[in-house]
Parts: sequence; C-alpha cells; structure tokens
Amino acid sequence: MQTKERSTQEDIFRNLPVPTALRRMVVPAITSQLIVLIYNRADTFFVGKTNNPYMVAGASLILPVFNITLCLAGLAGIGGGSLIARLLGQSREEEAKRVSAFCLYLGLLIAAVFAGGIGLFMGPVLQLLGAGENTYAFARQYALCVIVVGGIPTVLSNVLANLIRSIGRSKEASAGIILGGLLNIALDPLFMFVLLPDGYEVLGAGIATCLSNCTAFLFFVVVMLRMGKDSVVTFSPRVGLPSRGSIIAIFGVGIPSAVTTFLFDLDYVIIDKLMVSYHDLALAAIGIVLKVERFPLNVGIGICQGMMPLVAYNYSSGDKKRMEDTVRLSRRLGLGIAAVSILLYELFAVQFAHLFISDPQTVELATQFLRIRVLATPLMFLSFFTVYLFQAFGKGKFSLFLGVTRWLVFNIPMLFLLNALVGMFGIVWAQVTADSLTVMLSLYVYHKYRPAMPNEAKA
Repeated sequence: MQTKERSTQEDIFRNLPVPTALRRMVVPAITSQLIVLIYNRADTFFVGKTNNPYMVAGASLILPVFNITLCLAGLAGIGGGSLIARLLGQSREEEAKRVSAFCLYLGLLIAAVFAGGIGLFMGPVLQLLGAGENTYAFARQYALCVIVVGGIPTVLSNVLANLIRSIGRSKEASAGIILGGLLNIALDPLFMFVLLPDGYEVLGAGIATCLSNCTAFLFFVVVMLRMGKDSVVTFSPRVGLPSRGSIIAIFGVGIPSAVTTFLFDLDYVIIDKLMVSYHDLALAAIGIVLKVERFPLNVGIGICQGMMPLVAYNYSSGDKKRMEDTVRLSRRLGLGIAAVSILLYELFAVQFAHLFISDPQTVELATQFLRIRVLATPLMFLSFFTVYLFQAFGKGKFSLFLGVTRWLVFNIPMLFLLNALVGMFGIVWAQVTADSLTVMLSLYVYHKYRPAMPNEAKA
C-alpha cells in the first residue's frame, strides 16, 4: 500500500483525537447527504415547471424503481465497506483488496442484470407501476435514461463512495456524490428547456440525471487511479477472490442494508396511499412534511455513514476505548441535531410549510403534521444508529432483525392501526408511537447482544 494512503488511514483510524477523526469523516458525509436530498428532488422540481401533470406523474412513477438501484448499491457498498474497515483493523490488507474488487464486480453484475431486466420488460413494469395512456411515454423516457442506461454508473458510483469512505477517505467519497448532485441540478434546466424541444422535458431530465451519475462514477475512477495500483480499493481481478467467510460477511451486512432501505421507502409510499383516502389538502400537507423532515434525518444518516468505518476499524483492532468514544460522541451529535430540529420545526413550522405552498388550509395542516412528526426525529436517529452499529460489527442478522421489525412489525402496522382508530392524525402520530417501541427494542438488543471485542473474546 502506498505510504500516503497508509498514513491517511492511521491518522483517521488510530492517531487523531476522536472528535477530529469523527469530524473529518462525518462532515463530508453529512454534506453529501444534504446534496443528495436536494438533487433527488431536482428532476421533480424542474419537470413541475412545465405545468404538465402527465410529465410529473410519468417521472414520479419511476422514482420507486430508481430507489431500488440505490438499495442494490447498498448491498455491495455497505456490506463491503463495513468488512474492509474491519479487515484493515486486523491488518489484513490483501484480503481487503480482494473484498473491494469482489464488491465492485458484484455491484456491476447486479446493476447490469437489473437494468437489462427493466429494459427487456419495460412494458409490463410500467403497467405494474400504473402508467397509463397519458403517462406511459414519459415514464418510458425517464426509465430508459436513469435505469437502463444510467443504472450501472449509479450503482457503481454509490458502491465506490462506500468503499472509499471505508479506508478513511470520506472527503473524496463525498466529493463524488456532491459533484454528481450539483451537476444534475445544473444540467436539468439546460437539457429540459434549452437543448431539447418542447415536449421532451422528461427526456431532458433523464439525460441530465444519467450524465451526472456517469460523471460521479468517472470521478471515483480518477480517485482510484490517483491512489495507485497498491490501494485497497481496486478494480483489478488479479487480486483474486476473497475467502468464503468474507463473501458471507459481505452479504450478511449488505442484504439487511438493502432490505431496510427498501422498507424505508415502502413506509413513505404507504403513508401517501393512506392519506389519499382523505382529501387532496391532506395529501399535499403530508407530502410537504415528508420532504421537510428529511433534512435532519439525512444529517443523521451522514453521521452514521461517517461513524461506521471508525467503529468497524477500532472494533476489529481491539481498541475498545476509541470505539466507545466514537459511538458516544456520534450519538450525542445526532441527538443534539435532533433536539435543534424539534425546536426549529416547532417554532417555525408555518414558515417551513410556506416554502412549499401558499394555500392557507394546506399550510395549516402541514404545520400541525410537522409539529407532530418532528417529535420522532431523535427516535428515528437512535433506531437507525443502532442498525449502523451492528453493521459496523459485522452482525448483519441483528441489523436485519431490527430493520425488519421496525418497519414490518411496528411502523407499517401502526399506520393502519392508528388510521383505523384515530383517522388522519393517527397516520401522523404513527411514526412517534412506532419508533418509541423500536428504540426500546433496539436498546435492549444492543445491550444484550453487543459483541465482545475480538481480544476479549479470545481471552
């Protein structure tokens, strides 16, 4: 391994004070999460400027399928990144290289199969999603760009971001994601309203998204080339296959990550479906709230992404104090941000609602909904914080158990139960109620089944 890369890893993982190391890992991750949050809404925002509801509907129909590509990226990226950090903590750099190459080719294979499948069965898939006579053509244009053509670079850029972060290079990992996001925001209006003729705005949005993801992927390739051929993160098949245990470990963490990400998106879909049974104002209000609440949530995810390699490395190397200090500081940071979010949203809920709509009735509903939903912010953070910790330890079965239980046992059933008992506001209170139960379960599982340090286990 090159001296510079080894020095970077030792500084981040071993030498720097925990607050400094955590800041170097977390700040870029939070920044990229916020940029992703903005650019994920860029296409919908610019397509909405056409005032064509069929274009908006056509593009929106593809978003759940596009989110599946991100779940697939998590399978290889989260699973591989967690394992690489643990292997580096054990000074098993050659095995870490093999894991890196395996995850990249795994991501390539998964993305190619998924993109090819969507391309071959485009008609049935679009019909299943609900595309009709007025939206089919727009949905097809968007899907061809962002999934069939852009699926592979999208998956690989996200896999590479996780793998590069796992060796302590959070700044470079986040820079690629930020570059892709900013480029997408810039290219959307260029392709939609300048380069392509009227009627092809959805195609323009799809091309912009595809090009931005391709650019992010190329950025990561350049980062890898600059790190050199001896870097842990490598495309080279010459390093060989990882051990059977490593492959099991990749899937053991990666599959739970993909499943829980999918269930998270499913929860939002169900909320919208239940709100439809009331009135359009309620649906619009909850849509605003679900967008606003993602800001502190994505900050929390950034904290967890930055924390995970540090915890994984020090857990594996046996540095219990450094690991526990990292966990403690990360938890305090996340809860502090959640507390500030509650304060700001309670005080300025009306103003936040006005950012999205001016209709007074919708603003009033959105204000009430937001003041309720924001109470769940610290609970939501603690829930997925615990899942990330088990992923860092390589204990995928516990992260899968907590993720599936949170969504399929608590959150989604609570939506239906409180909707039946209380009505519209029951849907809004479901998150607080369900995540209260989730946090109690998560804390119990963490304290009872938290693995011993490797050196303690051998003692």
